[in-house]
Amino acid sequence: MKSYRKELWFETRNRREYINITRDVEVCLAESGIKEGLCLVNAMHITSSVFINDDESGLHHDFEVWLEKLAPEKPYSQYKHNGFEDNADAHLKRTIMGREVVVAVTNGKLDFGPWEQIFYGEFDGKRRKRVLVKIIGE
Repeated sequence: MKSYRKELWFETRNRREYINITRDVEVCLAESGIKEGLCLVNAMHITSSVFINDDESGLHHDFEVWLEKLAPEKPYSQYKHNGFEDNADAHLKRTIMGREVVVAVTNGKLDFGPWEQIFYGEFDGKRRKRVLVKIIGE
């Protein structure tokens, strides 16, 4: 069995952003040479997420509105975590959106359903953060 590991780095301009990283992961898969196996993609920071969904701007807007209702950024004082930081909402948003995805690799391709894409969700941005891509298989 072969194993491949690569870190992807992101630095967003905004506190919250959704970045389609499907192409980045496909490049990793090609570099790995693995044709059959599993591809893990996970956020390496506790205020960011990796998830699978449709790449549609209206849906991304809906994520933002929904997450802000569930875990509003402000007032900062509503969260005990915010004694020295202002990112408690980002921790909660990450918990809701998830840490990682696992995608089957079949015939050297990510084995997606219709419209599925991989996204990096940033909830406390404006600094450099990383995503781990780990691929195992033959």
